[in-house]
Amino acid sequence: MIRRALLALPALALARPAAAALSLPAAALAQGGFVTGRVPPGTALALEGKPLRIGPRGEFVFGFGRDHGPHAMLSVTPPGGRPARQRLAVARRPWNIQRLQGLPGAMVTPPPETMERIVRERETLAALRRTDSATPWFAAGFRWPAQGRISGVYGSQRILNGEPRAPHLGLDIAVPAGTVLHAAAAGEVLLAEELYFTGLTTILDHGHGVQTLYAHMSRLDLAPGQRVAAGEPVGLSGATGRVTGPHLHFGLTWFATWLDPQRVLPAG
Repeated sequence: MIRRALLALPALALARPAAAALSLPAAALAQGGFVTGRVPPGTALALEGKPLRIGPRGEFVFGFGRDHGPHAMLSVTPPGGRPARQRLAVARRPWNIQRLQGLPGAMVTPPPETMERIVRERETLAALRRTDSATPWFAAGFRWPAQGRISGVYGSQRILNGEPRAPHLGLDIAVPAGTVLHAAAAGEVLLAEELYFTGLTTILDHGHGVQTLYAHMSRLDLAPGQRVAAGEPVGLSGATGRVTGPHLHFGLTWFATWLDPQRVLPAG
């Protein structure tokens, strides 16, 4: 499995009228994929017409959602040159189906009196996912936030009490309540509060639109605006929110796009 895709970019000379085609490993480009690399400073990149932020040493990142189509268009413009467009092939992946029974009815179908809270929280999260900070903390890579059995994988569809629901867009790690959870990478705290669906939740910003989410916690140890180092404790695991037992739900996003966390984590 490819966990972190690096773009192998040829040198882009100023004398060239346009950028050379990128050499991309086909297996690195897939639904849920996380792609990061470097280009010469002064290079401009755009994915599907959306400009990508370039870090001080040429760092960049982008990703593909669970249901991304078979192709994407990447534009590369070298310093002083003309843009070159490359059509990327995005591999389709199979997904698992999970069936969960016995959830309380109010958690499967929230009661009307909670909908105002749910809508408000969704709007808050949507605003946070527009964060585009300049520091490329993501470029240093990611580590496991906890060690345990994988009980839920990205892309699977859950059927709750017989009703199909939205796909699962994170990685579930089964750990006992009270297990110390660690920041998967350095960054800054964007959110640390209790939400209806995910319980006690922490979201960390890792730059350029990349964020990690830690859900269903029993204790929050950080506060918004706080800087954290990779591996620093963020709190304790638990079973708050909509859960069937204690575990960590670990999420990875690039802006509003949910990516596969397992693809950025070390093997083992």
